[in-house]
Amino acid sequence: MKKFKAESQRLLELMINSIYTNKEIFLRELISNASDALDKLHFVTLTDGSEDRKFEIRLEIDPAARTLTVRDNGIGMDEKELEDNLGTIANSGTFKFKADNKTDEELIGQFGVGFYASFMVADKVTVISKKYGSDSAFKWESSGADGYTVSPAEREECGTTVILSLKPDSEDNETDNYLDEWRIEELVKKYSNYIRYPITMMCTSKRKKEGSDEYEDYTELRTLNSLLPIWKRNKNEVKKEDYIEFYKSTYYDMTDPLHYFSASTEGALTYNALIYVPGKAPYDYFSADYKRGLSLYANGVLITEKCEDLLPDYFGFLRGVVDSSDLSLNISREMLQKDRQLKALANGICKRIISEFGKLLASDRETYEKIFSEYGASIKFGVYENFGEKKDELKDIILFRSSSGGYVTLAEYVKAMKEDQKEILYASGRSVEAIAKMPQVEGAVGNGIQVLYLTDQIDEFVMKVIGEYDGKKIAPVGSSAEDKTDGDLKDLLEFMKKSLDGKVKDVKVNSAIGSYPSCLTAEGEVSLEMERILNAMPNGKGVKATRIMEINPSHSVIVKAKELLGVDDDKLKKLTAVLYCEASLLAGLEVDGAEFVRDLNDLI
Repeated sequence: MKKFKAESQRLLELMINSIYTNKEIFLRELISNASDALDKLHFVTLTDGSEDRKFEIRLEIDPAARTLTVRDNGIGMDEKELEDNLGTIANSGTFKFKADNKTDEELIGQFGVGFYASFMVADKVTVISKKYGSDSAFKWESSGADGYTVSPAEREECGTTVILSLKPDSEDNETDNYLDEWRIEELVKKYSNYIRYPITMMCTSKRKKEGSDEYEDYTELRTLNSLLPIWKRNKNEVKKEDYIEFYKSTYYDMTDPLHYFSASTEGALTYNALIYVPGKAPYDYFSADYKRGLSLYANGVLITEKCEDLLPDYFGFLRGVVDSSDLSLNISREMLQKDRQLKALANGICKRIISEFGKLLASDRETYEKIFSEYGASIKFGVYENFGEKKDELKDIILFRSSSGGYVTLAEYVKAMKEDQKEILYASGRSVEAIAKMPQVEGAVGNGIQVLYLTDQIDEFVMKVIGEYDGKKIAPVGSSAEDKTDGDLKDLLEFMKKSLDGKVKDVKVNSAIGSYPSCLTAEGEVSLEMERILNAMPNGKGVKATRIMEINPSHSVIVKAKELLGVDDDKLKKLTAVLYCEASLLAGLEVDGAEFVRDLNDLI
């Protein structure tokens, strides 16, 4: 028996126990090695002028012998290559082949360790190989870290056969699964569905016996993988129904996606992507348990089912795949070695998503509004995130409800502004209906000014971050009202402020509050709606907006209040309290119901 040419026992233990987090990936590694062997022979036959051949990876299950076999008709290995590639852990024949042949062929395995993942599930591994152009075959066999043997063998055609003698089944190592046809097919579809060569296996099915209602078992050779992935196929050959079927079958969603698009780029980092907007947000989308991310493939081999780093939080509702041949993967192929590659990939995808949404907004407004209705709050979070880092990229694809009806963009709002209007005005509330009834909104709309309705909790924070658009300041409606006061009205304001005893910072006049006698506004950065939202958050208690009460000088109630000043100050004090409670209710704030009813009854 020959010893491994490395600190083999320790390294093999590391391979089995540390490098891979999931035992089932052993099959991915063996299939990837077989695919590389086929690629190598394909390259050689192209350069030496020999005839083309039918390449295939064959899987075989033998439950009685407890073996799983992976067979290919690729380039194969001679005795020396078996020694070099399998006798030396972490020596990659694929890496050497690329270097010797100066080829850009998309080969998968370049670390020389994937083969040893077999020992996670097998207590003995047998490799029979015959190199292309050679008359001799050899067998490499090992039961683990103690070493291996190499001996002559028989094999008709070139290629390699890997036979795994599976470990006994146990709670920690459920190897019986790998003797099940359905389980093997599932693993192929999960990890190796887009290997470019057919992966075949004899599978058992049932059919009716001729002339009978009874069923019988029969076997047939079945191709388990889909070969060319849909995102690499010619777009002219793929129908809309194909894209939708791929989405439904991949993500187990019975609802059609709202939109999908493909993207590809070549250059410093080449990739193909296919991205979907689901018809409905997952039930747990806004919970801590939700895991976002796109499926990451390298040369058609699944690396990560949900790569969170490929999508920012605000695009976390998207589903899809990204496939790149330029990724520098770590030794287990479960993550990237270079963070800058992942960042570049994520940045490119994010820009492509924003560009696609912008095009959709212009070309298919109805579809985009459906997307925004479902995921708008999430997209708007991107404006606020990281202190507005992405605000300039995102602000043109943000929609807001408006007093004009339906959604508008900030660009559309500015285009429709009155000539003498200096600010983009908004109002915040729990619903469109509640906002429309606010005194300030009624007054502005009555004067022909459009008001944006902010109903999502994130909205006001987004407006604060954007600040201005096209040179127009974004401000809450009524914040710039400046009515001059003199005479009895000034005395009335001072009386009201004093009688409210610290509940408001000031009482001002605003003739633009529609049919209402009074309303509440806030001074400073914290609005009344922000106060409510922040106080509803954990550890957010105690946040308080600086309140201002505004009164409508032409309203009959305020006219009556002026008449009471100096005549019946007690009654005026109760009227002021009622006006404050009414304004608080209109602003969606809580009031002392008993005090309000008592003062109102006294006035009546």
